[in-house]
Amino acid sequence: MKAADIMTTEVVTIRGAATVAEAVKLMKEKSLRALIVDRRHDEDAYGMLTETDIVYNVTAYGIDPKQVRVCDIMTKPCIVINPDLQVEYVARLFAKTGIRRAPVIKDKLLGIVSVTDILQKSNFVEQPKTTKLEQEIQKAIAHARAICAEKGATSPDCAAAWDIVEELQAEVAHQKAEKLSKTAFDEYCQEFPEALEARMYEV
Repeated sequence: MKAADIMTTEVVTIRGAATVAEAVKLMKEKSLRALIVDRRHDEDAYGMLTETDIVYNVTAYGIDPKQVRVCDIMTKPCIVINPDLQVEYVARLFAKTGIRRAPVIKDKLLGIVSVTDILQKSNFVEQPKTTKLEQEIQKAIAHARAICAEKGATSPDCAAAWDIVEELQAEVAHQKAEKLSKTAFDEYCQEFPEALEARMYEV
């Protein structure tokens, strides 16, 4: 699944010049935890105003929200998500940056995606990414062995087939935050040491 599949398309925006009091009113009316701050022009960046921004920067200091502008406490530029980004990468980006939501943008504002969207709308329970990748790896290994048996362990086609396997294995290792040590190609080379010759690419 991609960000576009789980994002919320009804996005509420606010001007940077609006007061925090106006933002709070809008958030209460729409039952929202964040607002996207509109761009001033086409080359400007979008901003983000969250309930945390308001509580931490205004409420916590007893400041009158009618005297504070959205632009004073918003995050701008904010992290944005490409609609074609796979959900697991959206989740990983959120985990690494500590954010809980981000606008989905491709040329224009398309929606907003949050940790709640990931939890409630994605299929990570039914179709864990690593499980799917591990199935792909087994198929790729079988394919690579078949190619190598047909065209020879030192053939470029054999090497290319193992490249695909190693890319998949590297992705699984990255997903699991593990170091990729021994690959399926390493195991193949124990049987066919001459296969290493095909990996000596010209620079």
